[in-house]
Parts: sequence; C-alpha cells; structure tokens
Amino acid sequence: MENIWMKHWPQDVPQTLTYTQGNKPIHEYLRHRAQERPDKTAIVYYGREISYRELDTASNRFAAYLLNQGVKKGDRVGIFMGNCPQYAIAHFGIQKIGAIVCPCSPLFKKFELVHELQDAGIQILVAWDILMPVVKEALSETALKKVVTTNLRDFLPAEPCFALPAMMNVPKRAIPGTDDFQQILSSDLPDPEEVPIDMKTDIGLFQYTGGTTGMPKGCMLGFDAALFKTAAVCAITHMGPDSVCLVTMPIFHIAGMLAGINSCIYAGATQVLLTIFDAETAMQAISRYRVDFWYSAVPMNVAILAHPKTSEYDLSSLRLCLTSSFGIQLTEAISRQWAERTGGGLLIEGAYGLSETHTADTFMPVQRIKYGSMGIPGFSEEFRIVDLTDRNREMPVGEPGEIVLKNPGVFKGYWNQEKATRDTLIDGWVYTGDIGRFDQDGYLYLLGRKKEMIKVSGFSVFPEEVEAILNRHEAVAQSAVIGMPDARRGEVAKAFVVLKPDHPISAEELLLWAKENMSSYKCPGEIEFRDTLPTLGTGKLLRRALKAAS
Repeated sequence: MENIWMKHWPQDVPQTLTYTQGNKPIHEYLRHRAQERPDKTAIVYYGREISYRELDTASNRFAAYLLNQGVKKGDRVGIFMGNCPQYAIAHFGIQKIGAIVCPCSPLFKKFELVHELQDAGIQILVAWDILMPVVKEALSETALKKVVTTNLRDFLPAEPCFALPAMMNVPKRAIPGTDDFQQILSSDLPDPEEVPIDMKTDIGLFQYTGGTTGMPKGCMLGFDAALFKTAAVCAITHMGPDSVCLVTMPIFHIAGMLAGINSCIYAGATQVLLTIFDAETAMQAISRYRVDFWYSAVPMNVAILAHPKTSEYDLSSLRLCLTSSFGIQLTEAISRQWAERTGGGLLIEGAYGLSETHTADTFMPVQRIKYGSMGIPGFSEEFRIVDLTDRNREMPVGEPGEIVLKNPGVFKGYWNQEKATRDTLIDGWVYTGDIGRFDQDGYLYLLGRKKEMIKVSGFSVFPEEVEAILNRHEAVAQSAVIGMPDARRGEVAKAFVVLKPDHPISAEELLLWAKENMSSYKCPGEIEFRDTLPTLGTGKLLRRALKAAS
C-alpha cells in the first residue's frame, strides 16, 4: 500500500535509519561502550551498580567458558531465568561466540521446558537455582550436558535499596552436578577472540512463539534484525547516553529484550532493572534514579496511579512511557491522568509487532496520538492488508483483513519447521495471522487474531499448546481451548474436555494438575466436560463453535 502515514512522520525523527557505530551486532556495541565510557553505569539492580566495563568483562568470561565447554558458532544455549544482570551477561556472552540465545520462560513447567530444550537441541542451560526442581524433572528427556546455576542474590548489594520479592530471599546453596555462574565470572579464562558475524545470514536468537501446530516454534532471528529494530526504537524514543530507563517487562520476551537489554546497550544508557514489577518499588526507582523512559504494560501504570502512596514519590523525570494494552486498554483518560501525575509525562501505545518481526513494527507519533490505534509503520516498513480468504487480494484503506508486513527485522524462518515457514514467510513478507485495518492517515488498528491466540495479562497463549499439554493427562481423550473475557487479565483460557472411558476425574483435580504442568498464565481458568467436541469432517476442531456457544 502507499505510504500514506509519512505525512504524520515526526519532524524530530529522521526518515532514514542509520547505525551510530556501524552495521555490527549489539554485543559489539557493548564492547564499544565499555571502551568509550568504561565506568558508566550500565545496569542498576536494587542498588547494585554494574559498569559497562564490568558487563563487558563478565560476558567475555562467560563466552570463554562456553568455548571451553565445546560450544561453537551456531550452537544453541538456553537461558532459564527472568530479569537479572546474569541474564544480560549470559545473553551477550552467548552471542559473542556466534552462538544462539534461546530464552526459556522462568514460568515454564516440565513439559514446556522439555519441548524447547529438545526442539532447539540445547546442551547447555543457564538457570536460576530456584528453578532446578523443574530442570531436574526435564533432564532425563533432553540432551542437556551441562547446567550453570545462579542465585538471585548473587548481584545484589549488601543492603538493597528496595524491598525484595520473596523469591529473591532464597539463600544460595551449592547444587551438585552444576557449574556456578559466579565462579565462572571470577575465573582467569582469557577473553575469547572476536568471532566474525555475517549480519545478513547469522542467527543470534531463537524466540519461541505459538502457532497452529501445537507446541511453540523457534523463530530464527538474525543479528541484523536485532540491530535494525534496536536502532529504530532508540531513534523514535530519542534514547541516548544520558537516558535512564526502567526495565520491568520480561527480558526473555522479545519486546522486553528489545526495549530493555538491547536498546539501552545500543544507546549507552543506564537501565534500572527489576526482577518483579511492584508499583511502589517502581515509583522508588523512578524517583531515586530520575528515570526518563519506561516500557510498561497499562496495568502497571494503573497500579501506580491507584497506589495509596503515589503522591509521596517524585515521578516528574519520566519523559516518555511506551505501554502495551495488556489486560487494560490504554485510553485518553488514563494517559491524561498519567500526565497529571508525572507533571507532563507522555503515556502512549508502544507498538504493534510479533516475535517473527522482532516486534516494534509501528510507533505512535507524539504530535498526533490516536487512542485505540497502534500508530503508524516505522522505518523501512511495508504493510499490506489482504483478504482473509484470498491472499492475492489487497484490501482498500479502511477495510479489514490480514496484516502482512515486510522489513529488515523479519525472521529467517521457523527452526526445523519448513511447512510453517512456507505458510508464514513468503518472498520476505510475514503473514501475521492478525486482523487489522489502516485509516486514511495510515494508522493501524488491530481488530482480532486469525490464529485464535489468547492474550492473558500480556502473555500470548495459543490454544494448541494448552491442548497438547492437557492431552498428556491419562484421563483426557480430547480437549479444546478458547479465550474468554476476564476483567482482571483481559482474557483467560477455558478448556472443554472429553474424558476417556473409566477415567473419572473432577474439574478441580484436572485444574490442579494443569497448574502443576504449565505456566500459570496458560492454565485454564475453567474446565467444562463434554461428551464430544465439534469438529470438521477432517477432524479439525471447531473452536469458533465453542466460542459462539459460550
């Protein structure tokens, strides 16, 4: 379609994207920052300040350790952690030797972890020690040869400046059969030689996403995609060396990784990193460190606005807050309240995007905000809206259809999923499965999800994955999962289950089993037993029939 959105492109944002230190991986930007301003604070973690020199040196040590373990360029290394400095160190250490980062959600239970470890062929996993019970359950079903463990207290100061979540108060203990992350970083291994990276072809990240084939698929994202989208975010937000960014969104997800780890390093900024979001802790961090940029979810902003102590903290430093409407839709009223509370700070919708595109495919021009929209396409973006039944027919402006897009940040395909890749990635165009439309000004509106994805508190839940796990239970013959509205979480999964003969089980018992075997956000909020499920003649589930009847 014609680039009708360019008439609303902000005057203070260049129309052509350039890279401040050249076309090279983000970990090379880390090296540059460490040489340029070695003592500048890269990460603040509950009062502990980690300089660019320390971050670069630590990631070098971890890279050297991986080489000693036989990890080669193109090998996959798993990270089973949430927000903490160890995540960033492992992330850049892996990529410094040309290996591939494979984030595993710390919410995973055994089945979910086993799938990603098996699918990616991961032999080395870096994990929080509190997650070792899950790792031990998975060991016998994977090719894991080595587990590196770390404790959440390893990078805390002697006296943290914020209250700690309970999970961060678990004492460190030795875990037999694992290597200790801190000992690796204190070793005298020499820095590894720089590994040449082909920015066009080499893969730096497997970001797993759901889909219609059951369990998640690994999106192969190149070093070029990470650089392109990182530079774009920094240009649009005006993030630079003087920026102080609050990082509360999960950095094992593509959006949190982009706006948290990558963008701060590219810009040479300081990030204030929190493991778990807490409204008062976030306000303390903003006030103490004079945070000027924050990528959030709307429920986080609402929690701050509603907090009884909100007037006690100075939030006036917050220049810009990009947010995602997870669970709560961003409205002009919420944005106006935020501006009043922060003394003029902007709260606007962040972006439309998906794992397959390294996210951030649109942005909201601050000079003309349209609430309810996803903003306009970003740098070098090409968009089409095509007919839902005929991909060759492009819809006129204003008419809904499937969102199709193309840019330098799109993925290289799904790992070991040729058919799924052929169906989704065609001539460089990503067929997103999302339904949307453009208005006459070039603003994108997201209308629905063709793939039946469920959004629970901002997390993407794919019915096929929940069904695949439920069907592992010895009493379950068949299951179907749909999304249902939920006042607190936006949506929640509901499961319809057909039981096997002579396998009596209550809905409560099955729900308890589900909670023990899948991430909490994927777990159905309700289970309804059925004698049969609606299907096509081919056996394909008709979830829409269940949805219509619910």
